[in-house]
Amino acid sequence: MIEISPTERRALRAAAHHLKPVVSISQKGLTASVLAEIDRSLKAHELIKLRLYGIEREDRAALFAEICNTLGCAEVQHIGNLLVLWRENPKDAAAESAPAGRRRADPPATKKQAAARTEARNRRS
Repeated sequence: MIEISPTERRALRAAAHHLKPVVSISQKGLTASVLAEIDRSLKAHELIKLRLYGIEREDRAALFAEICNTLGCAEVQHIGNLLVLWRENPKDAAAESAPAGRRRADPPATKKQAAARTEARNRRS
């Protein structure tokens, strides 16, 4: 299980507010196929919501901890029947550490901005 700071948790809760649940756990509980789907969703989105149906209140916390221990993700939030999970995508972490190449500038939005950029380039030369 990944530990996150309270500041990170607050930011992740805010980011998850508008998300819809991508995985539902119901009748058969936490099966291998449900774990595989949660893992795929975490790889694709990093931050996901789960919805629980028909699971007793006492069992929800244990289920949340089991998912996080099995998949190596962080517990962000647990409100009623909703669980929010986060796991950093290793592909994104590698891309951030790699040196960035030279990027093309965005085209100017207006004629005034284009003139200002041209003038700035001329001053540098």
